[in-house]
Amino acid sequence: MKLPALILGPNDPFPDPLKANRDGLVAITRELSTDRLLDAYRNGIFPWTENPVTWWSPDPRGILPLAQLHVPARLGRTIRSGKFTFTINQAFDEVMQGCARSAKGREESWIGPSFLNAYGDLHRMGYAVSFEAWKDCELAGGLYGVKIGKFFAGESMFYNMRDGSSAVLVFAAKTLKAEGFNLFDLQMVTPHTKRFGAVEVKRSEYLKMLCVAIG
Repeated sequence: MKLPALILGPNDPFPDPLKANRDGLVAITRELSTDRLLDAYRNGIFPWTENPVTWWSPDPRGILPLAQLHVPARLGRTIRSGKFTFTINQAFDEVMQGCARSAKGREESWIGPSFLNAYGDLHRMGYAVSFEAWKDCELAGGLYGVKIGKFFAGESMFYNMRDGSSAVLVFAAKTLKAEGFNLFDLQMVTPHTKRFGAVEVKRSEYLKMLCVAIG
């Protein structure tokens, strides 16, 4: 597929993600609106860069099966010790800003001003949520993502203290499971998320799971 064919105007619908190349590039746009974001997630697509906005649906796809969540033993002891307290949607902007900062292994972030604004609008609409871990009233780590139906797309996480992001990932997963969610999208499996039971599924299978989760 030639690159110009992927460029969409503001009112153009997304192409079928099943027809995307294996790397998953689906389309390119100039805008990052809330309508475009919600349409993307409902079709198994997510944004990854800002200028221009690139939209992806890779094959295979990384997910975290909530019923098979694995909590490493040491981390489990840390969580049970009460070192951290956890909240939801108490520091959404701070979590996004934390995720936008450069860090070891993530010297460049895709989360720029357009992402901060668009996901902030989604948060005010009730779709984007944050999970926070605190220690002594300081933000130890956080994770944000998008909820639609019983589907959650985990977008990014960060930590300010050791175990902050790991603990908040476990908290988010257990919370979503308790709420009846059946799809936790990770986009891709990393060595970090693999420790918690993350697996890869074919894009076609993921899209079937997404359809059920969104309802």
